[in-house]
Amino acid sequence: MSTYEVIIADDHPLFRAAMRQALASVLDDASVAEAESMETLEQCAAEHPDADVALLDLKMPGATGFSSLLFLRQQYPGLPVIIVSAAEDPAIARQAMSFGAVGFIPKSASITEIGDAIMTVLDGGLFFPTVDENEPQDEMSQRIASLTPQQYKVLTMLADGVLNKQIAYDLNVSEATIKAHMTTIMRKLGVNGRTQAALIAQQLHIDTTTIQLERAHNDFDH
Repeated sequence: MSTYEVIIADDHPLFRAAMRQALASVLDDASVAEAESMETLEQCAAEHPDADVALLDLKMPGATGFSSLLFLRQQYPGLPVIIVSAAEDPAIARQAMSFGAVGFIPKSASITEIGDAIMTVLDGGLFFPTVDENEPQDEMSQRIASLTPQQYKVLTMLADGVLNKQIAYDLNVSEATIKAHMTTIMRKLGVNGRTQAALIAQQLHIDTTTIQLERAHNDFDH
């Protein structure tokens, strides 16, 4: 059997070690590439475009909300992505599913449970223990998923009340570029103004304040 190629993306080295342990428990031989930030994830994905699965923590330096997931789904649509999160809110798991993830594992899961989830996905299945997989996807979530990673970042910053000028400065682009992004975002979301777009972002749990739990409880006690 050919060697599985796996990407582990998390800024916590102990967590990456735990993921390696989970992989070793279910796969005799796996090639693992690691990333600890959005920048290194982009490099890692480019170097391993045919990886079999990615284990992704949403909260890494350079990532905002679901931006890392959206990046992988848009740039590498054939790469299955499992979210591994400290936040165990079913709403976040459902959002991850809507944005194209194939699994959602809480960081409180045991090594055995994580291994089971990985094998389920490698066998072509989905792993969302807290989500009704047959429930229809929200239309607005699908619209959000159509945004590019840069547009998504702009939307999350908009939801935090950041003005165009500051968004342009933070993303190192012109204010005109941000205005163009805003126009496209509003068209894709089917709204008429910044306020409506910001409210949608907040309601869909994609703004940065709703995922602060990602930083908490990175301890593993197995």
